[in-house]
Amino acid sequence: MTEKETKNIIEENIEKGLEAIEDVAEDVEEAVKKIAKKVKEAVSGNAEKETVEDSENVTEVVKKVVKKTTKKEISTESPGEEKEESLEDKKKKLLEKVKKLKKKVDGDKISSEELKEKVKIKKREDMLIPLEEYVKSGIYLGTKVVTPAMRPFVYRRRADGLAIFNTDLIDEKLKEAIEYLNGFEAKDIILACKRQAGWRVAEMFSKLTGIRVFTKKYPAGVLTNTQLEDFFENELTIVCDSWLDKNALNDTINVKKKVLMVCDTNNFSKGADQIIIGNNKSAKSLGVIFYLLARGYCKNKKIECDIPDLDWWTEEEGAKGTRVQFGV
Repeated sequence: MTEKETKNIIEENIEKGLEAIEDVAEDVEEAVKKIAKKVKEAVSGNAEKETVEDSENVTEVVKKVVKKTTKKEISTESPGEEKEESLEDKKKKLLEKVKKLKKKVDGDKISSEELKEKVKIKKREDMLIPLEEYVKSGIYLGTKVVTPAMRPFVYRRRADGLAIFNTDLIDEKLKEAIEYLNGFEAKDIILACKRQAGWRVAEMFSKLTGIRVFTKKYPAGVLTNTQLEDFFENELTIVCDSWLDKNALNDTINVKKKVLMVCDTNNFSKGADQIIIGNNKSAKSLGVIFYLLARGYCKNKKIECDIPDLDWWTEEEGAKGTRVQFGV
């Protein structure tokens, strides 16, 4: 603030002070007039008592006016200095608030991270099989091609271009598929698996559950042509690959029945009522899928059977392992 501006502000304050003094003078003048009037009346003997009371009232008025004037005292301090002190105080208060907010935000951030970690641990505990087993089987490995239908399930791409499925979503979709499959009877379900990598586990799945399976070749028209000797009606078709098993898929769609489809990143899920996401080209990956479907279905339907453990389903040679038993 310049010297000229400071001088102008001081002059304004002096003017305000003079105005306040003039107001006081006017109030005192009125009080004096009232006293003079009452004195005259007292001389005539009419209002002696009232004069004394009014004099006391006038004194109170004068005191109030003086008090009011004191509050309006003229400030000769530099207004610039007051402003600087005020800004400094505000700055300190703001810094204190910022520190408090920062502590609160940091605390919330830690709590949020802890909560996310707890949710992640809880999800892993609720998985059908340990996360490590999913990783070992390669079920999360997709292809370099990603269709629009599969894009929501892709977590990222590797350096070599392969798309990677989100393992949490793989587990979630398998749970949904098991629940969906449990809504049908074995006699009303067929499984189509033309890919050689899945023949062994598909046949074991069929043996355990009683679900009819077609490996190597699917007889065209078996679901649609009533003239065929082996014609039959089903309610659900499990398709391992929408391209390789397209005949079974198309027949099922034509007769307006339900489809449960295993989809890799390069598959189109058109026509599917329920999907399982994951690698459908690997023997280990298909082994995990059929193991979980067989285990869930047999448990729900209370089918008495000895289910080979996961190692059997994921080993190329099908080595014998321990068995998980479900029964009534």
